[in-house]
Amino acid sequence: MDERLKANLDAWNLMAGIHVASREYRLAEFKAGENVLKPFELREVGDVRGKSMLHLQCHFGLDTMSWARLGANVTGLDFSDQAIALARSIGAELKIPARFVHSNIYDAPSALDEKFDIVFTSYGALCWLPDLARWAEIAAHFVKPGSFFYIAEFHPLTQMSANRAGTTKLEFEISYFHNTMREDPPGPDYSDPSKTVSATHEWMYRLGDVVSALAATGLRIEFVHEFAGCIYPHLPFMKRGEDGLWHIEGDPIPTIFSIKATKPEKVGAV
Repeated sequence: MDERLKANLDAWNLMAGIHVASREYRLAEFKAGENVLKPFELREVGDVRGKSMLHLQCHFGLDTMSWARLGANVTGLDFSDQAIALARSIGAELKIPARFVHSNIYDAPSALDEKFDIVFTSYGALCWLPDLARWAEIAAHFVKPGSFFYIAEFHPLTQMSANRAGTTKLEFEISYFHNTMREDPPGPDYSDPSKTVSATHEWMYRLGDVVSALAATGLRIEFVHEFAGCIYPHLPFMKRGEDGLWHIEGDPIPTIFSIKATKPEKVGAV
């Protein structure tokens, strides 16, 4: 494995244990029956009852299992063995019929030999990927003809600003067209600042890069939506609105985007 990806794996194995115990992930509420999916995801993905679904980069599986509770025949895939072990344990405890597969996303076609009605991924997935074109090819590979891929993700504009404690206003520190890897030293975990996470490597992406990578696979872009409200206070000066989401005052930029892309009934091999 690439040493940068190995460092990220070490960090995410550490984060799995931190996150499952953190208030941010609301495991106790999930165990009590709460669906952790966001209203616009439910609306845009639609009815999943009886449909096969693949959740790429599923972490320890609460979103995955929420789809299962809604009737999907769902498989979650993640490169963190610790996260997958936690997902399997929670699923077994709650008797939720979700399957979890341990694999690096770039090796996923070797780990899974099937196609799905829906391929899904969300929030904080793309920045860990050094090769967006290959990621898009793999996502498209798993979509059945006539079915679709869906992503909800943090908008790349949020990557341009400092999210350090004490930051009080929106200031862009780097260009939107910055395209080199960013190395983050050891520091506090985003869900529990009292815990320290080892060094990680992240890659910048632009919205156009994501759309173009998906379109290049032969998927048909159904929509690209942008939202001002964020599911998480990505910047320390964001405030929770009446919609339950986190906003920058005046909503000057989008903080989340979503894309739905359908595979035609007949498409060339990927």
